[in-house]
Amino acid sequence: MTANGGFEDGMAIATLIAAGRLNDRLVDRALAQLREVDPKARFLQWIDEGDAVDLQVDTPTNAARWALDGLPEVDVVVQPEEHRFKRLLVADMDSTMVGQECLDELADFAGLKREIAEITERAMQGKLDFKAALRERVAMLSGLDEGAIRQCLAERVVPNPGAATLVRTMRVGGAHCILVTGGFVSFAEPIAKMLGFNAIRANRLLFDGSQLSGSVEDPIVDAQAKLDALVEARGELGLDRDQVLAIGDGANDRLMIQEAGLGIAYRPKPALAEVADACLNHHGLDALLWAQGIRRKDWVSG
Repeated sequence: MTANGGFEDGMAIATLIAAGRLNDRLVDRALAQLREVDPKARFLQWIDEGDAVDLQVDTPTNAARWALDGLPEVDVVVQPEEHRFKRLLVADMDSTMVGQECLDELADFAGLKREIAEITERAMQGKLDFKAALRERVAMLSGLDEGAIRQCLAERVVPNPGAATLVRTMRVGGAHCILVTGGFVSFAEPIAKMLGFNAIRANRLLFDGSQLSGSVEDPIVDAQAKLDALVEARGELGLDRDQVLAIGDGANDRLMIQEAGLGIAYRPKPALAEVADACLNHHGLDALLWAQGIRRKDWVSG
């Protein structure tokens, strides 16, 4: 990669994703925009007609991304042709694999959701030190019974659309999948099992008997720990950088998104969107299978 995050010159694939509404007119518009930076840009193939299509360009990927910016309700992923199917998935949990911030939902059982959610939002925007903000929120829940965690999981926590399909399809293809989170093992373990992840990296709440003590075990999983988990797994698997897909939504995911060969921001905070290779704003997580060239008929249902 170049210093600014774009890949060097060479053939790249620009995948347009607009499920159920991708037609020839929209494809022609995209090609016209691409040809402003690469006159040789061309149609390559339908992945699934009407849903996702590949265009081929011979220009740095950042230039292609900028050229395609603004297509209405289209998610665009531009990447090199080589290593398109990723062999390692590293995914954030809260507001990425699941639609909730688990700690905020747990706080509701203590009548503190509004106060804690405000701190969470500022932390995810990158406006607060993550470790300090985590300790502050956990301290506020001191005395809450551990049964609230089970109830919260059962009643509040729901996977985002396409999450299980993404993970299970990649697993079938031979990929290793890790759930990494600044949240907690109490949530991450059952969520990882539900979605099909191989492993987790998460924080551990401390208890005083059956009640939360108000503390979290050190070391805390923060942005650096997420990056470390990616690098360690990549090394253990003997993979190149281009074989890694990472996805997250907030500032705490920034380092791992920048390190991945393909870093995806899902419904992201601005701090993450500005460094990601692509944003998934209009589709479920299974759209990342199209980005890897996998047709819907080969998806493993979640």
